Amino acid sequence: MSFYGLLDLPLWQVVIITLLFTHFTIIAVTVFLHRSQAHRALTLHPAVMHIFRFWLWLTTSMVTKEWVAVHRKHHAHCEREGDPHSPQVFGIKRVFWQGAELYGIGTSDRESVERYGFGTPDDWVERNVYSRFTWQGVGLMLILDLALFGVYGITMWAVQMLWIPVLAAGVINGIGHYRGYRNFETQDASTNIVPWGVLIGGEELHNNHHAFPSSARLSARWWEFDIGWLYIRLLSAVGLARVKKLAPQPRFIEGKSSVDLDTLKALLVGRMHVIRSFSIEVLRPVTRQELCRSERHCRLIARRAARLLGKESHRLDEQARLRLEQILAQSHQLRVVYQFRQRLRDIWERKAPSQEALLHLLQEWCQQAESTGIQALENFSRNLRGLALVPAVASTR
Repeated sequence: MSFYGLLDLPLWQVVIITLLFTHFTIIAVTVFLHRSQAHRALTLHPAVMHIFRFWLWLTTSMVTKEWVAVHRKHHAHCEREGDPHSPQVFGIKRVFWQGAELYGIGTSDRESVERYGFGTPDDWVERNVYSRFTWQGVGLMLILDLALFGVYGITMWAVQMLWIPVLAAGVINGIGHYRGYRNFETQDASTNIVPWGVLIGGEELHNNHHAFPSSARLSARWWEFDIGWLYIRLLSAVGLARVKKLAPQPRFIEGKSSVDLDTLKALLVGRMHVIRSFSIEVLRPVTRQELCRSERHCRLIARRAARLLGKESHRLDEQARLRLEQILAQSHQLRVVYQFRQRLRDIWERKAPSQEALLHLLQEWCQQAESTGIQALENFSRNLRGLALVPAVASTR
């Protein structure tokens, strides 16, 4: 056997193969473990599932049930005590540099694994090979890398072993809850790291995912790209995958003026889109109108103020709360629209005794909003009356 393995490839080809291997690992994690298993957003052909399971056994030693349990627990306790890997709980340095260790702690809690890891593969191979001989998979990968690529194989294997701990456990679980931009004001601190989800299979669009966890597509804006969704579409096109759930898309029925149960249902399901629209259509123009009267460089000031007004109150530190109070003290109209924003959120967060009670709250909200004399708020309320939803379930293919 050659010093450079059975394939005897030049270095540049080894580098390309390594990147392809690591990319396939990322796709296995995002498509199979995350979207298919943890959130049931799509179903995969059994052959495709087993290819992903086998590859993850070789390259990560992760057990499907354990990964799913840790991730579901993260959503159930996001940014609170019980979250297995939140930088808001453990600090960004620990999550970024010790994310794999936190994952290990999470999988060692067998009660949580049983509670949150339901519905994952439980066949003979899973029980007797993948779950039983976890480190043997990556050991076999080392042997294969050495045999095929010789001395380069050691580096290839090291890169493969570090790929998920660094990019998934470190970058997504750490930076994805610490820095980035937000399309939706979710209750947690999730962010979109970049709008081009390529390196980590689309997981970079993490705020979008936390806004709509059960969606098979992670991109939400026209300029965002989710390569994981591209692969899902390709698998669907050849009958190897079936998309079950996508994020709901709000639409408005022209001429509809009554606030009925359909309006309420659309609001509850599409609330992330609605609250984003409120920020764009109400908070921004009213803030610009109120703060641009006397302050220089008012557009920048108004943009920052509108962003502050649109944040969830529990995510504001003491300095931000003080600044918010100062902004609201400057304008009666800003206080009014801010209060209406909070009341709108209260409608879907309140535990009302019936749908009729919630419907009454929404009808009252619209009536009062349309009598404030604030044009942007009145227009938003009239549009809200026509709110409906595009069906969120995708086609069978």
